[in-house]
Amino acid sequence: MSLTHDAPLSPSAGRRFRAYTTKHLDELTARAGLDADERLAVRAVAQVLPFRVNSYVLDELIDWDAAPDDPIYRLTFPQPDMLPHDDVSRIADLLRADAPRSELTRAANEIRAKLNPHPAGQMELNVPRLNDEDPLQGVQHKYPETVLFFPKQGQTCHAYCTYCFRWAQFVGEPDLKFAASETSHLVSYLRQHPEVTSVLFTGGDPMIMGEGVLSRYIEPLLEVETLESIRIGTKALSYWPQRFTTDPDADETLRLFERVVESGKNLAFMAHFSHPNEMAPDLVRQAVRRIRETGAVIRTQAPLIRTINDDAATWADMWRDHVRHGMVPYYMFVERDTGPQDYFAVPLARAYGIFRDAYARVSGLARTVRGPSMSATPGKVCVDGVTEVAGEKVFVLHFIQARDPELVGRPFFARYDERAAWLFDLEPALGATHFPYEEAPPSDASALAEPAEV
Repeated sequence: MSLTHDAPLSPSAGRRFRAYTTKHLDELTARAGLDADERLAVRAVAQVLPFRVNSYVLDELIDWDAAPDDPIYRLTFPQPDMLPHDDVSRIADLLRADAPRSELTRAANEIRAKLNPHPAGQMELNVPRLNDEDPLQGVQHKYPETVLFFPKQGQTCHAYCTYCFRWAQFVGEPDLKFAASETSHLVSYLRQHPEVTSVLFTGGDPMIMGEGVLSRYIEPLLEVETLESIRIGTKALSYWPQRFTTDPDADETLRLFERVVESGKNLAFMAHFSHPNEMAPDLVRQAVRRIRETGAVIRTQAPLIRTINDDAATWADMWRDHVRHGMVPYYMFVERDTGPQDYFAVPLARAYGIFRDAYARVSGLARTVRGPSMSATPGKVCVDGVTEVAGEKVFVLHFIQARDPELVGRPFFARYDERAAWLFDLEPALGATHFPYEEAPPSDASALAEPAEV
């Protein structure tokens, strides 16, 4: 791997990281041309849902001449109508009256409780136990082959996405956080469960951690012989590519990646790209090249989000660009049933149409992508199409992963509903009274609830 910086860097490449939070919102939204009432509504939304950007996002990604309609602006800045009008008005009135922080927090928490902060029961139903004793904090295990690990120091991001289904991790409420402080219990669990072949580091964003902390989490896993792959779920390539180019520990981080690959394990870099504009800066392409030179494989994924990337051309352009730079398109997700889903969700029928049209515009190298996929309680459900069977218009679906492994890959049908935006909006078709996953409880080996997008 070459550790030289062999291409001109953007003006912001070598700057120190600087975050902008809710206290900067009024100034930033004024830059986007919002009037006073609109700015107050945005601030109200940001009392409930998290907001954080950084200098790179502001200077390199957002087209301020196009704001507030610019897709990256909408990707990172709260929108006034992301929450019900009554809830926004309630918080706005408190802000206008300069209400005590305790009163604002109480109101915000009441609104958050209505937003399904932990979909699919992931805080209660999929937390494993070591030696049948206490639950492993910050570890989730649903599918036999895969464990998710939430490192404590990785429970934030370089910037927050407005649509993020993990929003509850970032609002400062301890009861909503899910994190682990070390890996020794995880290693013990993996040794007791040789069926686990892959660990996904997630959060937040694990790449917010410095190399020294990241190494302490990853290196013990290299000694687990049954582990075949380590995945890192991150949006750092989009929001802070300096992490792999000019940050003080960028080279050491890449050497850690090399050690993972040299150990004989696959290092899968699960990069979230939500829009083609995130690939525009030269700095991103340099970061991609440096990561790939370590032997890591970069797979790309994102949810389909209304007002940001809900058209086929956007996805086709994005997938082609990823292939051009050696990355592997992996997933198009459906927006999860949490947070501002009502604002961002795309109905399944339209989602399938967007996926199909984008898929038809790319070569076979980009058709590694799967979707539109719902990470729901019974498993990962893919919408394969819309057709007519025995005179009834239906959705054709199948499980990519399932709580019950016997369901994986078996097609099933749901009544066509142009308004349905999630699995639980659907009804069985063709005279069936229930879906296959409702027929019987899953086996003991898979009786854990859906944790996250993997």
